[in-house]
Amino acid sequence: MESTLGAGIAMAEALQNQLPWLENVWLWVTFLGDPKSLFLFYFPAAYYASRRVGIAVLWISLITEWLNLVFKWFLFGDRPFWWVHESGYYSQAPAQVHQFPSSCETGPGSPSGHCMITGAALWPIMTAISSQLATRTHSHWVRMIPSLAYCTFLLAVGLSRIFLLAHFPHQVLGGLITGAVLGWLMTPRVPTERELSFYGLTSLALLLGASLIYWTLFTLGLDLSCLPPSPSTHIWR
Repeated sequence: MESTLGAGIAMAEALQNQLPWLENVWLWVTFLGDPKSLFLFYFPAAYYASRRVGIAVLWISLITEWLNLVFKWFLFGDRPFWWVHESGYYSQAPAQVHQFPSSCETGPGSPSGHCMITGAALWPIMTAISSQLATRTHSHWVRMIPSLAYCTFLLAVGLSRIFLLAHFPHQVLGGLITGAVLGWLMTPRVPTERELSFYGLTSLALLLGASLIYWTLFTLGLDLSCLPPSPSTHIWR
């Protein structure tokens, strides 16, 4: 496993040192791929364009956010930021990697929330645009543009998380695949015609469910709030 994690650090090192001029691009991409952006930007824009698509984005974001939290509690997964410092894997030849504010995220890292949640929630937007283009053009290539844009953006989000040392490549890949599958499965099944109370009760049920799982794991001796010690440096050379 250490060799797999070491390969992930090598990939981050290559991204940082071979393409340093893309640093601001990666920072912007990871901001746009942040699950918080779904609620701040994507949901309002989608709802303005189509109530059905807007509700789908909000519903899928809510469910996938909960699933990602539970997955992380069970899968755990190291964060590159902490692993490089604590593992001793680079004691002989320190990695040439830099840290960023986003690198300091604590808690489990598998799967990537940016990739999983955003990938799932953007699926109904992608399919809605594809459907609109399909009715207006006979060009196969034009109809493929939304899918290509979706894949390209998520790939960029995944690379940005590796660049920032927030996730290992396998965590990013797991998030991308899980997010796309969940988006594909949930988009046709979004309850768009339910009363507001239904969504409120669903949110309450998810909250209580997460609390129950957390305290069950805590009772079994797994302290999910335990954070790793703070490193003493901000650059490994």
